[in-house]
Amino acid sequence: QVQLVESGGGSVQAGGSLRLSCAASGPFFSIYNMGWYRQAPGKQRELVAVNSGGGKTNYADSVKGRFSLSRDNRNNSVTLQMNSLKPEDTAVYYCTVEVYIDYAIRNYWGQGTQVTVSS
Repeated sequence: QVQLVESGGGSVQAGGSLRLSCAASGPFFSIYNMGWYRQAPGKQRELVAVNSGGGKTNYADSVKGRFSLSRDNRNNSVTLQMNSLKPEDTAVYYCTVEVYIDYAIRNYWGQGTQVTVSS
């Protein structure tokens, strides 16, 4: 099946930087969307940054200008560079991919990685 291996995350003070990486593997034919969502305690999961595969990346308004998503199609991976982090960025971050597999488009999620920003 499709596996997502996430790395990065951790704890940092406000104003600091972190980098999250995610690599997808499995018997899929192609990847469409790939990126990151996050979920803070007591809140719904929300989009952070997702690349559509056509060169377009959609960012949450709250992270524009601070976060940058890069995608490596050769390695089926994405990296989220997070700068100028704020306490409100504290959340569990989930990698997500949309792939074509078994004659259907399916969505998969990573197990999540914790990002904690202290003031």
